[in-house]
Amino acid sequence: MGMNLKTGKPINRKLAKSLKATGKPRSTTGFLLDQQSQTIGSFLPPSLDHRPPAVYAIGLNYKAHAIETGKELPRFPIAVALATTSVVGHESPIVVPRCAQDPLEIDYEVELGIVISKPCKNVRVDKAMEYVLGFTVANDVSARRWQGKKGGGQWSRAKSYDTFTPLGPSILMYDNDSIRLDENNALHLNIQTKVNGVVKQTSNTNDMIYTVPEIVSFLSQGCTLEKGTVIITGTPSGVGYTRTPPEYLKHGDVVECSIEHVGTLRNVVHFEGVPVGVEGGGKESGVKEAAKEKTKERTV
Repeated sequence: MGMNLKTGKPINRKLAKSLKATGKPRSTTGFLLDQQSQTIGSFLPPSLDHRPPAVYAIGLNYKAHAIETGKELPRFPIAVALATTSVVGHESPIVVPRCAQDPLEIDYEVELGIVISKPCKNVRVDKAMEYVLGFTVANDVSARRWQGKKGGGQWSRAKSYDTFTPLGPSILMYDNDSIRLDENNALHLNIQTKVNGVVKQTSNTNDMIYTVPEIVSFLSQGCTLEKGTVIITGTPSGVGYTRTPPEYLKHGDVVECSIEHVGTLRNVVHFEGVPVGVEGGGKESGVKEAAKEKTKERTV
């Protein structure tokens, strides 16, 4: 990247208390700079290791999204295991394999990501947050035809291509004062997706059907969540395939997923085999191509 960043450390409750004692700014959130800087080559995924030991995705976990897909609200969290090789970081390209390029089918899904702090098994809901290190932004990139008939309805396959789980740009620690659960264990964070600067998804995490503690507890039943495990918690309404006509990502598109207080994750779509610098991959726009495919399906 060649980016020059100022360095420091996040302000948590312990640091805020020490700052107050020395007469320095009393903010309990934010970042305390140390007057130094470093040049970085790339952003790594916000994981405790090179890759998380496991990645789980939760499907249909926003009320408005379940409604836009025409599906009933799930009775239990819908858990999908994703390949850890799908994980990449902020500013890394989303590489679309040849098998998912024609017709266009790639969709965006902004999601709140949970990072587990220590081994977690058979945890009660009221104890679940003791195992949460913090939160990050995720884009649960999905190949919709492979998720449907072409892939036999296997969600994991459609979401596990290399680079299809961007995470970042950092982890917001759970002990940060900007993150608070309400009396119903819900988070209230604005969440949004932009494609080429145009807002496509905008919602709030309080529309989640299952809360963060409920999800962590559910996944931990009989199954150890190792330290560093990442759980992405579902996407709000506004995904491309539910639009009229459907809108899919194309070569060169810039996808920005944002969550209040957590950050903005930015990735550029690159179609495998298309030379760098070629715009659109020689294909029509995602809207036009999707409309043609939908018309073709209706006539079959």
